[in-house]
Amino acid sequence: MTPPATITTTTTSILLLLFLTLFPSVTLQQQSDLDSDCTNRWIHIRHLPSRFNLDILTNCSATYHPFSDDFCPYISNHGLGTKTHNQSHSWFRTDPSLLELFFHRRMLEYPCLTADPSAADAIYLPYYAALDSLHYLYGPDYNSSSQHGLHLYNFLRYHDSPEIWLNNQGHDHFLVLAGSAWDFSQPLGNDPPLWGTSFLELPEFFNITTLTLESRAYSWQEQSIPYLTSFHPPNLALFDSWAKRVRRSRRTTLMLFAGGGGISSTPNVRRSIRLECDNSSKIENTTQKTNNQYSKFCEFVDCSNGICEHDPIKFMKPMLHSSFCLQPPGDTPTRRSTFDSILAGCIPVFFEELSARKQYGWHLPEDEYHEFSVMIPKEEVVFKGVKVLEILKGIPRSVTRKMRDKLIEMIPRIMYRKHGSSLGLRTKKDAFDIAIEGTLQRIKARLDDVADK
Repeated sequence: MTPPATITTTTTSILLLLFLTLFPSVTLQQQSDLDSDCTNRWIHIRHLPSRFNLDILTNCSATYHPFSDDFCPYISNHGLGTKTHNQSHSWFRTDPSLLELFFHRRMLEYPCLTADPSAADAIYLPYYAALDSLHYLYGPDYNSSSQHGLHLYNFLRYHDSPEIWLNNQGHDHFLVLAGSAWDFSQPLGNDPPLWGTSFLELPEFFNITTLTLESRAYSWQEQSIPYLTSFHPPNLALFDSWAKRVRRSRRTTLMLFAGGGGISSTPNVRRSIRLECDNSSKIENTTQKTNNQYSKFCEFVDCSNGICEHDPIKFMKPMLHSSFCLQPPGDTPTRRSTFDSILAGCIPVFFEELSARKQYGWHLPEDEYHEFSVMIPKEEVVFKGVKVLEILKGIPRSVTRKMRDKLIEMIPRIMYRKHGSSLGLRTKKDAFDIAIEGTLQRIKARLDDVADK
């Protein structure tokens, strides 16, 4: 067995080599985009010591945080993970928790980078905040979780060109936090500490813009951006090929739920959905002869214990053959499955506003939800006996076709294309592009407000 120290040294060397090879391609990327208009789009990437990013990746093994998952297998391809199979060019075994690594890689090929922070419209901090939280959540620093982020602040404020931070008191800085904001909102001073860290509760960071996978209901520091899915096409031909497959796919199942839970005796929407799915199989035989559209009313894909997370074929194939994909909240309101279902052209069915509508305003505008999704309040399902199956059966096929067309139109907005992708595919704004646009607009608005005061 290889000693942990040897593994760490080897991993560090590989990661450093991996990132050093990025810069020539970044230069080429910027050269190819010299004609692009960078007015109000300039971004400066703060140079942070490796302890804030690459060194964190060397602690990917569960040896360092025994109650968390081992994410070492998914670091490859700059956070996209390995290909799902050797012939695959667009599908990877992606772990959403590595969004910080992948976002960093995409930032390095952003066409409007500047080495001069005073000329920048925004400043990116390549700090892997969620990954760095692991030793506070699971390790010996558990009792110090209120300190999460202070080492970064001290570096920015006192050790590395403090004027960059002091110039706008952090209003022009932004970072990515690959997790739910709730996990980083532990009130300061809790004794004993509750679950999570206090990163978003630190007054030192109140001014920065934080891009998260899930925001709080009263968020003002953070903005939600889409989860990483497993689909990362490198060129326009592969994207178009997938879009055509989604459009042609025969939808033989009315509704699908891919996930875990629902086995508790306590009333909740997941339990109601599982019971309804179980009961639907009993009536299929009697109605199938008069219903030529669907051979199955409900399909349940059991993704308990994370068995689907890195194996997209387990849920993407059933989603391609389903008209509606149910998105009940779990431990938190949002689900990666929402974005998987959009990729598959499977109309998402939401049960509370915080699952998506009140989260992803940059990528999924609030006033368009009726065009691509269905909303059924969870209270009506759990306590009033409303049947999801009956509501979905009542939606005309002409309406579902229009909704699916809208989903296919939206796919580029919620996918993260592969780094180094073709010029043709870069003409379509993806989740990263939209996140950067939103961040620049938000920072400009903040700076304008500060200037007016």
